[in-house]
Amino acid sequence: MKKYLLFASLLAFASLNAQALEKSLLWKISGNGLTQPSYLYGTIHLTCDATLEPSAVKAMEQTQQLYLELDMDDPSIQSAMMSAMVMTGGQKMTELAKPEDVKIVSDYLQKNLGMPLEMMNPVKPIFVSMMFLTKLLDCPIQSVEENLMKLSAAQKEEVFGLETVQEQMATLDAVPYKEQMAELVKSAKSDLENDKKETKMLADLYKAKDIEGMLKAARESENVTTSKYENELLTKRNKNWIPKIEKIAKEKPTFFGVGAAHLAGDNGVIKLLRKQGFKVEAVK
Repeated sequence: MKKYLLFASLLAFASLNAQALEKSLLWKISGNGLTQPSYLYGTIHLTCDATLEPSAVKAMEQTQQLYLELDMDDPSIQSAMMSAMVMTGGQKMTELAKPEDVKIVSDYLQKNLGMPLEMMNPVKPIFVSMMFLTKLLDCPIQSVEENLMKLSAAQKEEVFGLETVQEQMATLDAVPYKEQMAELVKSAKSDLENDKKETKMLADLYKAKDIEGMLKAARESENVTTSKYENELLTKRNKNWIPKIEKIAKEKPTFFGVGAAHLAGDNGVIKLLRKQGFKVEAVK
C-alpha cells in the first residue's frame, strides 16, 4: 500500500510538472520565507509595441527594485560589450567560410551597412548578425526593458543585473565561430527572409502571452544558434539565476524582467523556482 501511495504521488508530481503553463507574462513569486511578494516578467528584445500591461505597472509600484538580465544603465556596459566582440586567437570572418560566401556577406554588408566585411573581419559573426536586428520588423523597434527602466527611474529605484556582460557574452561563445558565420551567410543569401519570419512569429506569440509557444519556437528555429544551444543560452543561465533570485527576493520585494523564453519549460525559471519551494502564479 505504501509503495502504491508513493508511486501515485510521484505520478501526480510528474503530471503536474508536465502541465503547460498559463498564457501570462507576469508571475507573482511568494511563499518560501518571503514576507512580501516579488514578480517575474517575460520581456522581448524586439517588438513594435513595448507598452507595459497595467498589471506589470502595478507590480512595479509594489516592488522596490528592478532586476534585468543585465544592468542596462551601467555606464561601463558598452565598453564591456565592445571588448567581447572580437574573436580570440586572431581569427577572421574571411577564414570561416568559402570565398564565394565571404563575398556574398561582404556585398550584403556594403549594401546595408555601408561597410565591407574587411572592416569587421575580427568581429564575431554573431555580433555582425545583430547589426541587422532593426531590419527584422516592419516598424520602429521598441524595447520592453527600456520602458521598465524608465518606470524604475520615475519611481527613483535602482536597476541591477542577474548576470554580468562578460557572463552573458560567454554564453554566445558556446556557439562555434564557423556556425555563427554559417548563419550570417544564410541570412545574407536570403536577404533576412527566415530571420524576419521567425521574428514576426515570436512577436505574435509574445503578444498572445504564449511563453510555452515561444520556447517551442526557439527549439524549432532554423537558426542553429537558437535551436542547437538551448542548454547554453537558456538552461544553464536559468539555473544560475535561481539562487540569485531567491536571495534577492528574500532581501527586498523585486521586479525581475527576463526574456520570455526563459520562463517556460521544465528548466524554465517558473518551474525551477517552484522546485525551490516558491509559489509562482500567473497574474491576470
